[in-house]
Amino acid sequence: MRVLGYAIVVAALASTLHDTVHGQATEATQVLAAAREALGGEKKLSAIKTFTATGRTRQVRGNNLVPIEFEINCELPDKFVRTDEFPAQDTDPTTLGFKGDDLIQFPPPPTGAGRAGGPPAPPAGRAGEAPAPIGGRGGGTPSLEGGRRGGPAPLSPAQQRVANVKQDFVRLTLGMFATSFPSYPLTFKYAAQGEAPEGKADILDVTGPASFSARFVVQRDTHLPVMLMWQVPATNVVFRIPGQPMPGPLPPGALTVDAPAPPAATASQQDRDQYAATIATLRRQALTQSKPIDYRVYYGDFRDVDGLKWPFRLRRAIAGETIEETTFDRIRINARINPQKFEAPK
Repeated sequence: MRVLGYAIVVAALASTLHDTVHGQATEATQVLAAAREALGGEKKLSAIKTFTATGRTRQVRGNNLVPIEFEINCELPDKFVRTDEFPAQDTDPTTLGFKGDDLIQFPPPPTGAGRAGGPPAPPAGRAGEAPAPIGGRGGGTPSLEGGRRGGPAPLSPAQQRVANVKQDFVRLTLGMFATSFPSYPLTFKYAAQGEAPEGKADILDVTGPASFSARFVVQRDTHLPVMLMWQVPATNVVFRIPGQPMPGPLPPGALTVDAPAPPAATASQQDRDQYAATIATLRRQALTQSKPIDYRVYYGDFRDVDGLKWPFRLRRAIAGETIEETTFDRIRINARINPQKFEAPK
């Protein structure tokens, strides 16, 4: 089992959480107001103009656990950038963020990069490679805009990359501020009450631009954020072929489908074409009939930061598998940030 080597206590909430009938209507604004009070209070949170953070991310990539050292700089409401260094790899640092509606990315994306309606492809393309770290590193919810007749025009690849980064900005800052910002405005609606061994939790539906949709979970006793959960359509199909070993490790949420053995090397072109068509049909049927894949970000280890109470550990899971853990070493509030931080390195 691929885990990050620590006791996952809060995972019980995710596994036992279920919607119940809420006898009395509860406004989302009440839940958010209580959460902001628990995080430090409206006055202190509203006074934040900038924050910087340094720390480490451990990310599962196939059979490897990749260490990442990062620096985050944010000037609210619309400037955010994260720089990653990979001490175990002979690679240059990477930078990803946004300034208004402009993407900040280094190295710059290759021409035509990015899957239609989804985040940019992983740089190495290895089987089982996890999405990039939370907090401005991509891996966002695929956009569905333009997918329905009469709907909004589809996002361009550049717009989609910016949307992906802003969505990860949302997933980070919801656990810190319990609100949204004009750079990516959100709508909150009370959904249900959840039951778990740790106690009750309020669940809010969250929607935003580029078909962003998620559920924000806030613990009732402490009023602190617990997790953000959302779903993404399945995209990975792995075929079980007689006489061939399964490729591994499988990406979290991958679908496994039985398939016939390929034709012999001496088979005719017609037989090879027919086999390719059969495989394409099996893949299409598997994706059509599959359920969406669960994605979750857990907030934990809340500590004091200048009178605020912010999470110092974020854990990310796909289909119940932990794929990365982010730990903050230091967070600074309202420190001056060099404007060059929000420019792509040359």
